Amino acid sequence: MPAPPAQYRAPETRCLGPKASQRSRRGQELARGTLAAFIGGMALYTVHGFLPALAWGCVFAIATWPLYTRACRAWPDAAGGTLLPALFTAVMALIFVIPLTLLTLQAIGEAQSALRWVDNARAHGVPVPDVLSHLPFGQATITRWWESHLTDPRNVSGMLGALDSRGVAITKALGAQIAHRGTLFCFSILTLFFLYKDGPSVIRQCRVASCRAFGKRGETIGRQIVASVHGTVQGLVLVGIGEGIILGAAYMIAGAPHPALFGVITAVAAMIPFCALVAVGLVSLLILAQGASIASIIIFALGATVIFIADHFVRPALIGGTTKLPFLWVLLGILGGAETWGLIGLFIGPAIMAALNLLWRRWTYGNSEAAP
Repeated sequence: MPAPPAQYRAPETRCLGPKASQRSRRGQELARGTLAAFIGGMALYTVHGFLPALAWGCVFAIATWPLYTRACRAWPDAAGGTLLPALFTAVMALIFVIPLTLLTLQAIGEAQSALRWVDNARAHGVPVPDVLSHLPFGQATITRWWESHLTDPRNVSGMLGALDSRGVAITKALGAQIAHRGTLFCFSILTLFFLYKDGPSVIRQCRVASCRAFGKRGETIGRQIVASVHGTVQGLVLVGIGEGIILGAAYMIAGAPHPALFGVITAVAAMIPFCALVAVGLVSLLILAQGASIASIIIFALGATVIFIADHFVRPALIGGTTKLPFLWVLLGILGGAETWGLIGLFIGPAIMAALNLLWRRWTYGNSEAAP
């Protein structure tokens, strides 16, 4: 059989020298790395709108994984299929759905009361409240302003009419945000289900990938991030719920309006350090508006004390104790993460700071992790 023409012959790699062969392998490795980076970048760009949902699903899975593994050991038959993952996913969904449903129903009732108040204000004006007569200073000035702007129904109608158009736009934007957040929440729950179902395989793949990419220290950093998420969940979520329960009971004893609702609001606000004081101050003002000045002062003092103890002693011990993070690093991770990433940053920020702290210790102290 005659040999093919020279232009169709395969290149003779055997004739290449060792340097040329080495350059060829480097070029192939560079091309493969470039292709992998391009595919990874395109994949991230494709799903970038769902990255917060994926992050929330991972946070939920990491936070509840110890409990899930115990359930798997207790019921191995259910863990082998989809029953146990579906059960845990449903429980996690209900933990969020039930309080949100109660808050929504309460908000609907409050909105109806607000609409009735608006109609009455447009028809008869807003009389001067009795609480203004108990103010220690500025009573005459505030009373005159109130009488000139709010007691006349025509002035009230003009002020509320200017807000109607803005209210429609705000309602549309709020509805769009609720639909978007609801979609992301459903996707987070779906992600959580598959992480429960395929968790051991995902963990094994992550360990292999981190070992190949970073060596043994990759798994160490991964463990530090997981420990940070566990500590953050305990320090933010559980402590916030505890603050909400304690202060909610105090609201009920002091006779605050809607103590259960404001207890939930305080618990949510308490998940961000120092933010619960805003909710406590609002409840104190509402109690003061009812004429109970002593109870208002007691609630504010009690809330400030509980928040101070939780933010300065309990949270640093829970978050910093599991990751060996100083309090300043914990605070910077929480506040900086919340400002940069939003609500999910409450968990991402401390995890990043924990990984950075581990790298710093390894770099400055070598293999020994003990401080000098």
